Order: sequence, then C-alpha cells, then structure tokens
Amino acid sequence: MKKTTFNRSKIITISSAHFVHDVYSSFLAPLLPLLLKKYGINLAVASWLSLIQRIPSLFSIVLGTFAHKIPWRPIIILAPLVTAISGSLLGAAPNILLLGILLFTIGISSAVFHVPAPVMIKIFSGNRAGKGMSFYMLGGESARMLGPLLIVSAVSWWGLEGTWRLAIPALVATIILLFTVEKIPYETIDTKDITKLKWKDTLNKYSGFFIALTIYMLFRSVMRATLSTFLPTYMVGPKGSTLLYGAFSLSVLQATAVLGTFVSGSISDRIGRFNTLLILAIVSPFFMFLFLWSGPAFQIISLLALGFVLAASTPVLLALVQEQGSNQPALMNGTFTTINFISGALSVLAAGYIGDAIGLAKTFQVSGYLAFIAIPSVFLLKRKSLSQRQ
Repeated sequence: MKKTTFNRSKIITISSAHFVHDVYSSFLAPLLPLLLKKYGINLAVASWLSLIQRIPSLFSIVLGTFAHKIPWRPIIILAPLVTAISGSLLGAAPNILLLGILLFTIGISSAVFHVPAPVMIKIFSGNRAGKGMSFYMLGGESARMLGPLLIVSAVSWWGLEGTWRLAIPALVATIILLFTVEKIPYETIDTKDITKLKWKDTLNKYSGFFIALTIYMLFRSVMRATLSTFLPTYMVGPKGSTLLYGAFSLSVLQATAVLGTFVSGSISDRIGRFNTLLILAIVSPFFMFLFLWSGPAFQIISLLALGFVLAASTPVLLALVQEQGSNQPALMNGTFTTINFISGALSVLAAGYIGDAIGLAKTFQVSGYLAFIAIPSVFLLKRKSLSQRQ
C-alpha cells in the first residue's frame, strides 16, 4: 500500500481524533493547584501523579512490536472516548488512589492511540511526511491549548466534582469518528510477511540513532515538561495569580505550540530536519530566560515564543523516525513514544522534587540551562541517522 500523494481528508480525520483525545488528557496540569489543596499533597507527590499518567507510554515499544497484527480503526475511534471519560472524572475522584487509577487509564488509552496514529499519517502523507506530521500535531497542540481553559471553565460552572459532564461532547465526537474513519486495513504495511519481522534486530540496528534521539529529547523535555506540568502552579504560587490566569498562561503557551507544530514539519521538508532541530535547540532556552526575567507584559509575549519553539520539534522528530527506512514503522514510532515517556517522566519527577527543595522559580531556571545541552546532540543525531541510511 505505497502512497505517493498527500491525502488531506484522511490526515485531517486522524488529526481530529488526536484533538479529541488530547483535550481530555491535558486536564491534570490546570487542576493541580486545586488537587494540591484537596488532597494536601506537595509538588513531589504531584509529579508522581503526572508520572502515573505517563507510565503506560513506557510500554509503547512493546505495543509497536505487534501493532501491525491488530486493527487500528477501533483504536482511533475508542481511545479518545476512554480518555475523555477518565479525564472528566478527575475532579470528582474522592481519594488520591482513585485519582491515580483514572490517570493510569488515561495513560493506557494514550499509549495505545499514539503508536499507530503517526504511522497512519506517514502512509497518507506520501513524500511529504513533515507536512503530514504537522497536521497530526496540530490536533494535539490545539487540544492542549483549549483543554486547560475548558476544564477550568467547567470547574467554575459546576465545581470540581461536576466536571464529569465534559464526557458528553466526547461521546458525540466518537459517533462522528465512527462514520468518518474509513473501514480500510490501516495496519497493512509494505511487507510480505509481517510475522517474520524481528523486533530485536530492528532495535539493534537503530540503537545508535535512538540513543542520540534520547539525548536530544531529554534535555529539551526538561524545560517543556516543567512548563506543561507546573506553569499554572508557578503562576498561582510564586507569582500570586488566579487559577484562571494560571490556566490562561498554559493556554497561551499552547496557542503558539499549535502554530509551531503546524509549520515546522513543512519547514523541515524544505530546509532539512537537522537544520530545523538545531535552530529550535538554540533559541528555546533564550525564550525561557526571557519569560523568567521579564515583567507581566513580556511574560505573555515570551510564552508565545516559547510555546512555538518547544512544540515545533515534535513533528520534525516524528518524520525523522519514520524516514529511517525500517520495515517496522509502528515499532519505530513505539520506541520514539517510549523515549518521549522516559525523558518526560524523568523531567517531571526532577522538577517536582527540585521544586520542593529550591522553589519553582529556580527550578525553571535550571531547566533553561539544561536545554543548552540539546544543541550539540543535534550533530550526534545527524551522524547516527545518516550512518543508518548508508
């Protein structure tokens, strides 16, 4: 099923499913200031809550090994609904144990969804994978922009325990997806006998590439994970802002993340994947320090710039992973998702514990300094990637 044309309608359908899913998976961060008070927990415990949601992504590499043997259409349709129901119930959880179960459920559906979806995008993008991944990430980043405002608004309307009502629109969206996601075998890839593919050989072959990719993602994710998880808490706590303003700040960050993900893939199609990644690695920490060291007005401006550059690397990396030439694209994407989990989880945990020790303001500064290490890692990633294609 070799595709050479850019199938816009099918790509938009998958991106729409991505949007529905990620709206509800983005609820934890804006709710954290309220959950800290409700359960009487500190930042370290809060970081573990974020980790619980991410843990299932650790097994994305396992999902990728047999992803081509299962139907993908039900996953694309049902995973957003599972996430929506669980996310809508976060505020109503009577104790932290049930809250953890809900977060873990979100993590499972997220891991299952995010393994096949980018592979489908690559199939339908032809030779314009960067553009296709930008469309895909447009759905996710738009969701993370609107999600915080949606959940905070729901709390103001119905209270923390009344946010379950948000699951109703997701049910409607699921019915729409049922009729728009076509009944075709998305899992069919250009391979004669999928049962003979050896996942160990694939991982060994691309181990150098994935190690370099891990270094790049880890030191960029320190800054992004810290902001995406603790920005509302930082604005409400050290900055003394309201909960609504904290959620607004996170939405501002995500607003330009939408633009960044939408244009970066197409830009990398033109100027090259590695040139794009290098530019993003250089400018990101500077915008972080502009945010930390400027007044209220420039903070919003810097958040706009910061959101653009932090999110822009994801579609470029997704395209790069899919272009390595492997005959197991789902396994490659599952490995990428696992790396993304590990880097994000370590970053959130570190931010939580360091935040308790030295304060969130200094923790944000540390993340900015660490982001500079991503610059030399681009050259290592380029060398490892090119060596695999020779």
